[in-house]
Amino acid sequence: MSVADSSANPMPAKARRGRTIWSSFIKIRELNVLAALLVIGALISFATPYFLTVDNLMGVSRSFSLTAIMAIGMVLVIITGGIDLSVGSVMGLASLITALCFDQGMSMPVAISAGLGVGVVFGGFNGVLITVIGLPPFIATLGTLSIGRGMMYMITHGVPLTPDVPDAFVEIGQGYLGVIPIPVVLLIVLTVIFSIIMRQTRFGRHVYATGGNEHAARLSGVKTDRIKLYVYMLSGLISAFAGVISFSRYLSAEPASGFGAELNVIAAAAIGGASLAGGIGSVEGAVIGAALAGIIANGVVLMNIDTYAQQAITGAVIIIAVSLDVLRTKFRR
Repeated sequence: MSVADSSANPMPAKARRGRTIWSSFIKIRELNVLAALLVIGALISFATPYFLTVDNLMGVSRSFSLTAIMAIGMVLVIITGGIDLSVGSVMGLASLITALCFDQGMSMPVAISAGLGVGVVFGGFNGVLITVIGLPPFIATLGTLSIGRGMMYMITHGVPLTPDVPDAFVEIGQGYLGVIPIPVVLLIVLTVIFSIIMRQTRFGRHVYATGGNEHAARLSGVKTDRIKLYVYMLSGLISAFAGVISFSRYLSAEPASGFGAELNVIAAAAIGGASLAGGIGSVEGAVIGAALAGIIANGVVLMNIDTYAQQAITGAVIIIAVSLDVLRTKFRR
């Protein structure tokens, strides 16, 4: 080998190293939606000086925090290859049951526990319908969506419930930790916890395995039905938690509370890179997806755009984000 040949070797090595770094970089599924979040945020900040103010950013964060919290539970379900259409009804019913407990003079821990219990019951019921009876997730959760919504109207007869609540409970939805709203703090805590669970624990690996190839996972010893049951129970519990926060924030349990929330939650997970085919998705991506939808809604208001265009814009973002994800996957292959 000549000196010229040997001196030329470092360049191909550097090229290969750069190519490897780039390949690893594009494998991060959350990059698409994170880039879109930064770009759209920058565009809105150029269009209006009010966007980057602390008050506005904290207000936006609190407004999308409930959707983001529910998206954490939803993305777990989607990773297993399922769907949970009942999250909006569970949120609303948990809010109502919490209000009913306060209205009956029960203590704050009892009222919150009752609200969270609604989520566990509905989530467990969904899990049983899917794993034991064998109903498709879409049908099972569509049914429980209607059951929850019907129960709310049966209990309230269409009249909002506004009981007296302790000041400590009000702080959950309306309080601040410094300049950060408490719901946002709770969102951050849940995001960290479930990110660790999904990335560092056996349960998280089993959730991905179940969605990636359920048959292979079962042959490998993963109890896939149990994993699905746990995931739907977690989705119900997290949605109920969002319902408790919602009641604490508004101090009124509305009969239509949570109506249509499931669409926003599924959109957040999809925008964040979760594949509806299962096996792919992340907690962080779902939260970023919810943040992107929230920022778009805020930008529509600040720039005096017709609010009816918000849904159309969000739908376009979903299509673009998922399309970019599909194209990136093809490019990587």
